[in-house]
Amino acid sequence: MPKGPRTGKRRSLTKTSRHSVVSRIAHERSLNAQRDAFDDAWWRELDPDFAKRDEDFNLRFGDRLRVGATAALDVAIRTGSAAAITLLAGPLGYNPKALRESFNDLPFYERLASSGDPARFFAQPGRPASVRVRRARRPGFVPEDGVCEDLKFRSDFTPSNPRLRDSYLKHKANHWAHVRYWRHKDGPRPTVIAIHGFGAEGYALNQWFFALPWFYHVLGLDVALFNLPFHGKRQTRFSPFSGHGFFAGGVSRINEAFAQAVYDFRQLVSWLADSRGVTELGATGISLGGYTTALLAATEPRLQFAVPNVPVVSLADVMLEWEPLGTIARAVLKSQGHDITTARRLLNVCSPLTYPALLPKERLMVIGGVGDRMAPPKHSRLLWDHWHRCRLYWFPGSHVIHLDRDEYLHEVARFLEDIDFVPTGKRSI
Repeated sequence: MPKGPRTGKRRSLTKTSRHSVVSRIAHERSLNAQRDAFDDAWWRELDPDFAKRDEDFNLRFGDRLRVGATAALDVAIRTGSAAAITLLAGPLGYNPKALRESFNDLPFYERLASSGDPARFFAQPGRPASVRVRRARRPGFVPEDGVCEDLKFRSDFTPSNPRLRDSYLKHKANHWAHVRYWRHKDGPRPTVIAIHGFGAEGYALNQWFFALPWFYHVLGLDVALFNLPFHGKRQTRFSPFSGHGFFAGGVSRINEAFAQAVYDFRQLVSWLADSRGVTELGATGISLGGYTTALLAATEPRLQFAVPNVPVVSLADVMLEWEPLGTIARAVLKSQGHDITTARRLLNVCSPLTYPALLPKERLMVIGGVGDRMAPPKHSRLLWDHWHRCRLYWFPGSHVIHLDRDEYLHEVARFLEDIDFVPTGKRSI
């Protein structure tokens, strides 16, 4: 039997309600401070020094040690990643000409964002996808009562920005979406679709990270892994690393890449409903996948739940913490007479903070890492505030080292029970 969350006596919760902070780590801001609530546009009202702000946690001595150790590794990885993005993506998408084009696109995207209607930017697929299905060659785990399939379908997504259409659509490999899908033979079953992080689309890695065998065998769910645009088999030609094309095309391409991620996911949902009879499904994702999951909560009404894991909600703000990228970004903005508010405006059309969730807060859950230095915990807390303080779990680890993962998976299982997505008591098997 695949390893999953530990069973047995549950650790004590904080003094907040069951549908709020459910970890044993106390979150001082959640207990004592006012939430970040925005009367108008978050990109103008959010503190200009948000990137410098720290979240407050009441940690035990042992947790402080663990958080410090894991955070140090995050900083090292973050610095290397920021340097790679600066050197390999900066010259392509952020040179003076590309930046001028991005600033010229600002009125186009801000008009869509200011409407508050995600349908203005995130298009509804017009027709069901024609999906190629084959048995997976290296499935990772092979259930005796089910099959593992690789799905491939053509994405007929078209960028909303006319200026970008030709350059965006010339990347032929990105026209094809890829999904790995484990299903029970006696299905359809309620289905969990997991979305990977930046540059980390490998099926084996994500199968382990999301504990998919446990969700399949113990909770009895069907499970799938969704491949983001410009990652893995969808990379641009001559891409130096997976995900390079997501950011290397400039700010406007980032907006469109998120729109395509949502579009392709919705094509998958339609196919699962039409061809497999799936009527109950939800999404979870890590990092960039967590960001996408939060967007799906605002755009896909057929979701039963959404669980972003260590998400970012403002790419402009997190960029300022990724040195040396942050120093360069500040210098560029200042030289152009702009500040962080302008940077947020360039990307607000694809931020989860721009739109309300379609799901009630009882069907939303955020997972954050106290020591995360790549997607700092203040982003998880900001999404939590935006979602009216839904269920929230803090673990004492970083972006790449999720200490106590079995504890938060146990809490996710409890969450799925509470919304009747799985039968009560399944997590204790």
